[in-house]
Amino acid sequence: MTVRYAAVLSVPASHRPSPPGIDPDEFRLALLEDTYEVVAGLELVKPALVLSPPDQPDAEAITWPGTLIVREDTLHGAFAALHAAGAEEAALLAGDAPDLPPLLLGKLFRALGSAPSAACQSEDGGLVALAARLPLPDWLAAALKDTDLDVPDALPRLRASAPRHGQVPQGPSWHRLRTPEDLRLLDPGLEGWETTRALLEGHPLS
Repeated sequence: MTVRYAAVLSVPASHRPSPPGIDPDEFRLALLEDTYEVVAGLELVKPALVLSPPDQPDAEAITWPGTLIVREDTLHGAFAALHAAGAEEAALLAGDAPDLPPLLLGKLFRALGSAPSAACQSEDGGLVALAARLPLPDWLAAALKDTDLDVPDALPRLRASAPRHGQVPQGPSWHRLRTPEDLRLLDPGLEGWETTRALLEGHPLS
């Protein structure tokens, strides 16, 4: 059976705005925890947390016992570390997609049956997630040394680096919560994102 990992990226951003009255660090950790819970609940996929910078005890505290902790600053390095841990396929997720449907990650892994990588594009630029077979092909490893999930044109960049068409298929897109205005994208009727939901209690989503 193929060994698969889904890893959430924890990249603190001091400039990340938070809703009025909510501590920015608490807001970031709530989003991160809920995104981690998405991957931790996947069947036949092992969860992991990627820390950049490497010392983030508050982020490590949200994980379940036995979760792989990766300390890497680049997507290329994170994929390499997951491969070293035994992963044959892996997906890296932005830590601000607390309501991401698990089905979308499943679609990315299924796409790896016919392509070396697959992407879930963010509706407002950049990527929500990137999945790949491991080890990475040379062209993708090189492209990821200066491209991350936050680069607005990440998908076009990766496709331009590929040796031929169809090497980075795109699954259904989703949204990330990068500003307080993005909270309007949350659906109160959708299951999940419990930590974020509790933190936002009493704060309107729009």
